[in-house]
Amino acid sequence: MAKTTGDNCTFCGRNARDVNMLINGISGAICDDCARQAYEIVKEQTAAGKTSFGLNQQDLPKPEDIKNFLDQYVIGQDDAKRYLSVSVYNHYKRLLQKVDADDVEIEKSNIIMVGATGTGKTLLARTIAKLLHVPFSIVDATVLTEAGYVGEDIESILTRLLQAADYDVEAAQRGIVFIDEIDKIARKSDNPSITRDVSGEGVQQGLLKLLEGSIVNVPPQGGRKHPEQKMIAVDTKNILFICGGAFDGIEKKIAQRLNTRVVGYAASKEVASVDRNNLLKYITPVDLKSFGLIPEIIGRLPILTYLNPLDRNTLRCILTEPKNSIVKQYVKLFEMDDIKLTFDEEVYDFIVDKAMEFKLGARGLRSIVEAVMMDAMYSMPSENKKKLHVTLKYAKEKFEKSDVNRLQVA
Repeated sequence: MAKTTGDNCTFCGRNARDVNMLINGISGAICDDCARQAYEIVKEQTAAGKTSFGLNQQDLPKPEDIKNFLDQYVIGQDDAKRYLSVSVYNHYKRLLQKVDADDVEIEKSNIIMVGATGTGKTLLARTIAKLLHVPFSIVDATVLTEAGYVGEDIESILTRLLQAADYDVEAAQRGIVFIDEIDKIARKSDNPSITRDVSGEGVQQGLLKLLEGSIVNVPPQGGRKHPEQKMIAVDTKNILFICGGAFDGIEKKIAQRLNTRVVGYAASKEVASVDRNNLLKYITPVDLKSFGLIPEIIGRLPILTYLNPLDRNTLRCILTEPKNSIVKQYVKLFEMDDIKLTFDEEVYDFIVDKAMEFKLGARGLRSIVEAVMMDAMYSMPSENKKKLHVTLKYAKEKFEKSDVNRLQVA
């Protein structure tokens, strides 16, 4: 509401009666129109020296810098880190690109990561989000269905990205989306005419326009579309998509493909050199097609990388070394109750051995540590004890009485 005093705007000289709002300072005043123009000027001047996502050209994180950052939180998986680092770096460069006279336009490099459960796919995505200066969202492919069926529409992926960007459409259009569990939308049958696959092949076809790059009408609050709803138009051509999935059983497809090459004695020796404990390292787009991804979506995910299965040494490092390691998390939890938590080295070996038996990757470590520490976490906050030292005997005793022990593989 305008003031009725005789104050004038210091910038344009208009009286308070002639403007909607007059903001008074110590030695002057500014009206709402001048404040709006000042904001636009500052925005233009800032954009002249910086990119639209607030990063200088010289401050772009290089692929080695991105990988070094990932190394602090994720143990091993060097190949996947390198692919991910290069893809993110190239995404930044695409945002900085100015189309020259040669009209060379850099295509985006969507990436797909394949790895068993608990190997770090989602952790890599969450960790990269800490470093980024662009909007980032993680969505789950398992909830997606074709339009008109129970579940979420494909466009809900962009709704999450808009929310991460505080509904700044320009910012969202240069963001990064991690689509988890991409293997769960694989075609259920080799014959697509048997039944309507509304959460499988239908979703893959719906994702094509998002991955390729097109203008999509997105409901701002998510949910189903209806004719009278206001939509937000989002251009996906500059959005980088990173997909991850366990693809459980794809090793059989890889093994079948490798065996088809066996012709003659020399080929038999070549097959003998194949690492049968880690067949994922030989994965190709052909195997993804055999698993159930349609060729069109494979073509829109040109970069394919894999995550190695976690061996005993890697699990041992994951338990204690990263910045957010499982042991450090529990030490911090007890520290908040003024309790000093320590472990014997043999306890770590015991936890790792059990995790190898469960074959659940890094997630198995958390389940075992939780089983060992549950009684202490329940009782010690009410007691006056200030120290807890976990011995091998204590760990075995608590683990044996827990329900987790029933998961043990025979």
